[in-house]
Order: sequence, then C-alpha cells, then structure tokens
Amino acid sequence: MFLHEDAAEELHERLNEVNKTFTRPALITPFAGPWQAVLPTAKVVQDSEVLALEEGAHDLVVHAMCLHWAEDPVGQIVQAARALEPDGLFIAVMFGGQTLAELRAALAEAEVAVTGGLSPRVLPMGEIRDLGGLLQRAGLALPVADSVLRKVTYENPLRLLADLRAMGEANALAGRVRHFTRRAVLAQAMMHYAEHFAEADGRVRASFDMVWLTGWKPHESQQKPLRPGAASARLAEALGTCELPTGEKP
Repeated sequence: MFLHEDAAEELHERLNEVNKTFTRPALITPFAGPWQAVLPTAKVVQDSEVLALEEGAHDLVVHAMCLHWAEDPVGQIVQAARALEPDGLFIAVMFGGQTLAELRAALAEAEVAVTGGLSPRVLPMGEIRDLGGLLQRAGLALPVADSVLRKVTYENPLRLLADLRAMGEANALAGRVRHFTRRAVLAQAMMHYAEHFAEADGRVRASFDMVWLTGWKPHESQQKPLRPGAASARLAEALGTCELPTGEKP
C-alpha cells in the first residue's frame, strides 16, 4: 500500500496549503488505513456506484485512489459535490494515462509475438486534460488538475505484478481474457520488461501517474472571472508590444 501512503502524505501537504480548517471531512476509499492517518475523524465511504453521502453534510470530500475504477467518474464527482456545503473542497487523486506504461508495452509486445493478437490487460486511464474537464462538468468552481509522476523500481517485474494484486489493482475489465495467461506470454513479457526498462542497478522501473483534481463547491465569496471586455488594461501594454489591427502583418 505504499502508493496509498505516499498519496496520503501528499494530501496532507496540500491541505496544509489551504487557508481553511476542515471539521467534517469524508473519505471515499476501499482502503481507509493510510488516509485516516491524515483525516482521523473523516467519514469513510466505499466507492460504490451510489455513494453513502448526505447532501451538504461535509466541508471536505476526498476521493482517494479509486476514481479511475468508476464506470461513471462524472457521476461520482457530482455526488461528492452534492455532499459538500457551499465553499467546501473536493479533492481526488487517481492513476492517470502514463501509469504502467512499461508494463503495457511489455505485455502488448509479448502477446502479439506469441499469440498474434491483443487482449485488454491494463485498465484504460484518462489523460490530465480530460480528467480536469470532469470538475467543470460536475459544477465545481476554481478547478485545478495537476499530476505527479512517481518512478518506482522493483527487483523484477513479477514483484510489480504482486504489488498490483495486493493493492487491488489487478485486471478487472469485463472484456479481459477469462483464462490464465499462457506461460509463454508471461515469460516473453517479463524478458522484454527486463531488457527495455532496467535501471543501472539491474532493477526494473514502473511509472505511476498520480493525477490530482481539486475543485470548490460554488459560493459567492469565491473569485469569479471577469466578463469579456471588462479589463482595465490592454494586453499589448502589459507585454510591451505593439498592437495591430486584425489582418495586418508586423
């Protein structure tokens, strides 16, 4: 669970940067332990399709490392936003599109080489630009999306697979192959992984793209963008350039 522990520490740092004290937090997670070290009084809610959250009951809702599994991620954020009081904070951390790029490449090359085809083996994960748009679709204000790329090394690729299973991140796709992976495919994948993604010390690396989403329940006290044309200064003056009429060349 080291990735959950790492993300929980990051959450602690991010909350310390917010000029607000949260007294009624909620945690959406199947693994509460690492997160309760940061928010010991939080209400813990399982990441089910319908979240057990009351409307307007919380000033902070954290969706912790499970939004990438949701069949309806917008619906999950909408439910979390509904549970917030005005000016309440929503924070989510999830795996993004660069996660396990090495494993995806190794499995794909091995399966094509051995079987001549491909099957879904790693969950598709959203890119940061698309994930950031979910906040606006859910009606949250002041949306921010950023990512932290974690590079982890393992003694060998099999240790990575064991960790993924232990943290509940094994393949659960409906379209996955329903039989054990052929030994030849697995052996070819592990060989490719070790050949192409080894570090100088012989260990292999794995990438985990941790995407953070932050948004606020709308409130009249929050900053709002100016109306188009309401600026009091010209952009050309701020940049120290010469402004030309549309269509003219400098």
